[in-house]
Formats: sequence, C-alpha cells, structure tokens
Amino acid sequence: MSMAIARRGPTLKPGPARKPRPRLPRKRRKLKHIAVLPSLVTLMNGLCGFTAIVLASYGLDALVETELLPGVTVSVFALAGYMIFLGMIADVLDGYVARISKSTSSFGAQLDSLCDVITFGAAPAFLMLKLVEAYSVQFAYYGFPLVPERVVYLIAVVYVLCVIIRLARFNVENKSDDAHLGFVGLPSPPAAGVIVSLVILQQDFMPNLGRWFGIDVSVYDFAMVWILPFVTLLVGLLMVTRIPYPHVVNRILSGKKRFSTFLLILFVLPLMIWNIQLTMALGFCFFATYGVVRWLFVLTFSRKRKEAEARKAVDRNMGSGI
Repeated sequence: MSMAIARRGPTLKPGPARKPRPRLPRKRRKLKHIAVLPSLVTLMNGLCGFTAIVLASYGLDALVETELLPGVTVSVFALAGYMIFLGMIADVLDGYVARISKSTSSFGAQLDSLCDVITFGAAPAFLMLKLVEAYSVQFAYYGFPLVPERVVYLIAVVYVLCVIIRLARFNVENKSDDAHLGFVGLPSPPAAGVIVSLVILQQDFMPNLGRWFGIDVSVYDFAMVWILPFVTLLVGLLMVTRIPYPHVVNRILSGKKRFSTFLLILFVLPLMIWNIQLTMALGFCFFATYGVVRWLFVLTFSRKRKEAEARKAVDRNMGSGI
C-alpha cells in the first residue's frame, strides 16, 4: 500500500504593497503634413471676410473707384458685400480642390470653419451694424421710426453666436469626407448671402433704378435698411434650427439631372448677366424661404397622413367588432 506524502513548501510572507506607477502623459498629436492648395483657397475665404470688415468700417460717405472700371464708383458697403461673395466662391472651391486632390482632412475642416466664422459671421453682422448706424441720422430726418442701436447691436451679436453654434454642430455631426447633399439648419453662406445681397441691392441697385426711371427711391431705400436687422435675426435663428436644406451646388453639379434643371439654369444665367444684384437677392431669399415652406408642408402633410391612418385603424377595429 503506497501513501502519497504531500510536502509543504516554504511559507511566503506578504511583501510591502507596491505603489501604482505614475501614468505617463499622452503624446500630443503633431500636424506633420497639410494640403497646401486647399488651405490657401480656404485662407482666401477668411481674407475676404477680414477685408469686408475693414471696408465697412470706412462709413457711408466713402466711395471707391476701381481700376478695371474707370469712372465707376462703388460705395464701400457694396464693395464689402462683394468681398463676402468672393469668400463664398472660395468656400465652394476649397472643398472641390480637396476632393479632387484627395486631400480632405480634419485640419482642412477646422480651418474652413474658422474662416467661415469671419466671412459669414462677423463680416455680415458688422456690415449690417455699420449700415444701420450710418442711416440713423437720415432715419430721424425723414420721420422713420428709428431702430434702437442697442437692439441692432444685440441682433448682430445673436447672429454671430448662431453662426458659431451652427458651425460647431456641423463639425460634430459630419465628417470631412461626407458627400454633404443636405444640411440641418440654414447654412452660414446662404444666411450671409441674404444679408449681403440686401445691402448690395440697397447700395448698388436702388440708386441705378432711380436714375433709370427718374423716380425717388429714398422711401424704399430707408425701408430696406429698417428691415435689415430683423432679416438678420431671422436668418440667424434659422441656422440653429433642425430645418433641412439641400446642398444646391453638390446637387446640381453631381451626376445626371433632369432636363427641367438644365432649363432652370439656362433661365438663371441670363438673369445674372442682366442684373447680378437683383438675381442674388432673389436667389438667396428664395433659398432661405424654401426650406421653411418645405418643412411646414412636410410637417402638415405627415400630420394629416397620421390622422388619416389613425381613422382607418379605428374604422377597421369597429368593423371587426373589437
């Protein structure tokens, strides 16, 4: 009979408790490479916005004579608006350049948003503020009820804050390589386009209209300046809503389109050649209004459809004896 004898090993005494190792700080990510051409186009966008702010600071009485059109003078407010439109062109081009060169990156998206805050946020708000301030004395002379300066300043602040919130939300909810066929809320370039197109219409189109037809347009001139702060507030609030808006440029230029879309483009191009100021004002105002009207229509239609389905369900239950 064999017996297994278990041998006891030496008892281990518990040692001193080890101190936790200190965590090493994480290495910061370094930006090593950037896409040069898209970044330069994006910076041109921000430069146009800064130039618009500088031009708007000169005031109402300042006129600029361009070398390309000798003898033609343009107010600095209208020229500031044209600079913002030039920034819009740069904002459209930088995305296409980045996609064509396959160089989309997070750096480009952040740089684009920072430049958009200047060109489509601070510049239109400052332009509206200086225009209303310049016409405040003439408002009182012609007997128009004057919009208080504090109210105008508050509206400008609200607009800029809405642009910042809208761009921050866009960066969080979207990636740099998305197709971007639609937007949630009114995009900042069309919102700025509504403000700037009305300024250009008041500064550049209305005086020419008075000379062409020999009429006094001062009443309409002042009325447009008076409603400009409230339009600024409206488009600012539309940017932070959840109302869907289409990406017009991507939808038109990408893929095959219907023949009616081609005819619409053929109709708009001669209108732009005839008078670009009026075309821009109508286009941007129509786009901002289109999203609201379409959203209300879809909301009303979906509500009526749900009510009709609920009635059918009730009728079916009553018919089946439930």
